[in-house]
Amino acid sequence: MKKVTIQDIADELGVSRYTVSKAINNAGSLAEATRERILQKATEMGYKHFSYLKAHTSGAAEYQNHKKGEIALLCGKAIASTHYASLMTDRMKKAFPQFGYHLTVCRVENENFLQRTLPLTFDPKHVSAVICVEMFDRIYDEMICSLGLPVLFVDGPAKRDGIDLPADQLYMDNTTAITRFVNDMLTRGKRRIGFIGNYEECQSLFERYTAFRCAMLMANVPVEQRFCIKTNDPDEVGNALAALSDFPDVFVCSHDLVAAKAVYTLNKLGISVPGDVLVCGFGDSPESRIMTPALTTVHIHTSVMAAAAIQLLLSRIDEPILDYRIVHTETELIYRESTRI
Repeated sequence: MKKVTIQDIADELGVSRYTVSKAINNAGSLAEATRERILQKATEMGYKHFSYLKAHTSGAAEYQNHKKGEIALLCGKAIASTHYASLMTDRMKKAFPQFGYHLTVCRVENENFLQRTLPLTFDPKHVSAVICVEMFDRIYDEMICSLGLPVLFVDGPAKRDGIDLPADQLYMDNTTAITRFVNDMLTRGKRRIGFIGNYEECQSLFERYTAFRCAMLMANVPVEQRFCIKTNDPDEVGNALAALSDFPDVFVCSHDLVAAKAVYTLNKLGISVPGDVLVCGFGDSPESRIMTPALTTVHIHTSVMAAAAIQLLLSRIDEPILDYRIVHTETELIYRESTRI
């Protein structure tokens, strides 16, 4: 069977390839109706990222007839509208009803974490399954896993100690793009590479940091520890950079917000980006495209993550005895002006 391409979808709908790419990748401004029409066509045609949703959708009537219920999405903090998790949640809210479920978002407050209590809006007796987003407290997560419900974690606590959660887990690919970026920089002769970000905050950041360290190790290039700034707090990033007496050739940052603060601080210190230091972020946030210089980053396919989350959760509901799965969805390295040489 011929592999379906973005151009095939564009030809079918009579739109440009660029428009289809924007819809699939959640990039740029696009009318919501147009975006939904393109995603629906991608599913119908069996585009590589959506083919398994087509199979599930064909049985949606069966789900609606036999498995109606609530899926609770627990989130540990307010999520910005441009954050990948917010975009993914919007997709899931629209998709779950076709399978007979509705998605309810429940905010887990600091008091809940401290007292190990459930949010008032979350009643396990009325819930068919749980999705945990931005939930990085391991003990609290273990409590959620003990409720006897199907649970999916979208990201989760860092597994530096090798201890895993008894649940399905979904991540973006945090390794491939970082490994490629570090090797690209080394090929360009940039051997002094640092990392900014608290890699113990969550598993995704831990994977990005370990990808950076492994790429340097495999190239037999030492990492100068003073260029590894272990914080995600923008103010602390600024203070740490201001305290340096010299700077690396490149900073790999845990996410775009950290990278933006690094660029801002370096410029204030009279250090040119990209003239003196190159900077890479992660997330391809809208801000990364409009800041000066535009930020080299890693794009997260939020629609793909939403589709994977639905597939994982529905299959877990159907077959509770399945082995736990850990899934990473494709990401894409995007070069922009912040690493131009």
